[in-house]
Amino acid sequence: MGRLSFAALTGAGLLTAAPGVALAHMPFMLPNMFDLTDRDHVTIQAGFAEDPFISEVVMKSDAFHTQGPGGAVAPIKDVTYLRDLAVFEAQVPEKGTYRISSGERFGRKGKMYKSAAGEWVIGEGVEKPASAQLVDVQSMTLAEAYVTRGSPTKDALAPTGKSLELRPITHPSEIFAAQPATFELLFEGKPVAGANVEVYRSAGNYDGKKKIDGQITTDAAGRFSITAPDAGTYLALIRHRTASPAGAETPYRSYSYTLTFEATE
Repeated sequence: MGRLSFAALTGAGLLTAAPGVALAHMPFMLPNMFDLTDRDHVTIQAGFAEDPFISEVVMKSDAFHTQGPGGAVAPIKDVTYLRDLAVFEAQVPEKGTYRISSGERFGRKGKMYKSAAGEWVIGEGVEKPASAQLVDVQSMTLAEAYVTRGSPTKDALAPTGKSLELRPITHPSEIFAAQPATFELLFEGKPVAGANVEVYRSAGNYDGKKKIDGQITTDAAGRFSITAPDAGTYLALIRHRTASPAGAETPYRSYSYTLTFEATE
């Protein structure tokens, strides 16, 4: 059996309720629209997908919420859980920009080899890498999207300072095709350098080009840019592994964060 990447493990992190599902599944939040004009609500799909936004496994969370203008956080309680995805309406009572979030979710626990050189591979049924130790890892996932009613505002873009998250430098309502959009990757409020960013195109489900070409890596300040090649819906996926906080059930954690955004003409 060949080695499986750490990315494969983290992609499957929260699928304990669905044995046999492919390891490449990604969490996502998908609004039915990003520019709400003057609508007072937005409808959201949430799930796990192998291909962008084609849900195969329902996402369940007790922490679905919105953060709106002024920074106020409102929990979302009325969620419909289907077998393949979750659906809910989020209220947007005021004009401005809202963050729609799954909240951080505890996921699957597993064994991995961690080498002295920083290489990670799944530790179940694979040959032990040189100078590596077998460690317990738990997956943590967070999926988010931004929508705007009326004119864009910035309150909801402020980082929480907790776990793995993106801070949009370019406002999500102002991402355009063929123009770079800049973000900052943070972990516990501090920039993460050298992280790989994968960007998936929803149009790729039809034209076969599922990922943006070229490697995207955060710089020393945790910043990176995404240039959407065409108009459409995109999913940015970032993973980060590190030692767990004191009192955690496993010594290491694998964090996965996804941001759904729209690029317009």
